[in-house]
Amino acid sequence: MNLEHHWLLQKERTLAWVRLGFSMAAIVVIQLNPARVANFPILSHISLVSFSIYSLLVLYYLTKKEGLNFQRLALATSVLDLLWISVIVLSTGGSRTPFFVYYLFPVITGSSRYGIRGGIVVALIGVGLYGLIRLTPISPNPIAIDTFLIRSAYLLVFAYIFGFLSEFEKSQNRKLMALYTTAGEAATLEERRRIARELHDRLLQVLASLALRLEAYGKRFAGSDSELVRELHDMEEVARDSIRAIRQFLSGKATPSLAPGTLLDRIKEELRFLRDGLGLMVLLDIKPEEDLSIPPEAEQELYYVLREGLLNIARHSQASKITLSFKQTDKEIQVSLEDD
Repeated sequence: MNLEHHWLLQKERTLAWVRLGFSMAAIVVIQLNPARVANFPILSHISLVSFSIYSLLVLYYLTKKEGLNFQRLALATSVLDLLWISVIVLSTGGSRTPFFVYYLFPVITGSSRYGIRGGIVVALIGVGLYGLIRLTPISPNPIAIDTFLIRSAYLLVFAYIFGFLSEFEKSQNRKLMALYTTAGEAATLEERRRIARELHDRLLQVLASLALRLEAYGKRFAGSDSELVRELHDMEEVARDSIRAIRQFLSGKATPSLAPGTLLDRIKEELRFLRDGLGLMVLLDIKPEEDLSIPPEAEQELYYVLREGLLNIARHSQASKITLSFKQTDKEIQVSLEDD
């Protein structure tokens, strides 16, 4: 779970607890003053109980459900909150019903989710529903127009205030998450550097020991088979080149790259070793023949990939035949490395 998802989940759970508190408070108010259900008693009881059950279900859903779609959840609960509260306001009391303040809840949730514009839209919908209930014949106790306007102004002002606060909070959270991400990346990079230094230090010791041994064996067999001496010398140079490259990397200097235009020469050296040293049959196919034109950066990366592939063949495949083919067109180069 990322930081943004965790933050949204915590906010929705907080709103769910507030919704449940509103539903419980409504039931307590009706129990203390039963006269509030005088308009439509049965509808009032049904709406209050069902609103409480709905509040519990939303809270349970947020607690147990994984992989939530917060946009769908926010839209669905905003619509249901407005409808349920309108039914409660219609069925309880007259023009002085205390449940008008419940319209503040969807306004607050809309503002916290969508900012100023979202909060005002929800407030206007709430004003429209409230006007439909209290300014039309559907209500047995219509209210005066001035009272309706004042209450509407309350909702719109609260929507703007909470929307402004919500947008400011989102802006600060984005900054905090960006700082947290940057700090996490920096810590990860530093940890990787520390591990790389430890590994490279150990590798340097191994390579240095290997170079000394190869040098000693080269001196010991100096008067014997020249092919063996040359091979030992080449292996010693490879070990010392690796030591120099690792030290340059650790000191922050650029490591020496493959000389431009030498890809085929280096690959042929690798293939020659596999043929002469390991006895493998080697086939090299180049199209157009001896006329490859590769950018230096791509040439170097291609060399590393092919060298690794050839090493894997030598170490693991138990192959007797290797086929390496190059085919270059105007837009790309295709390389195929196969063994039997």
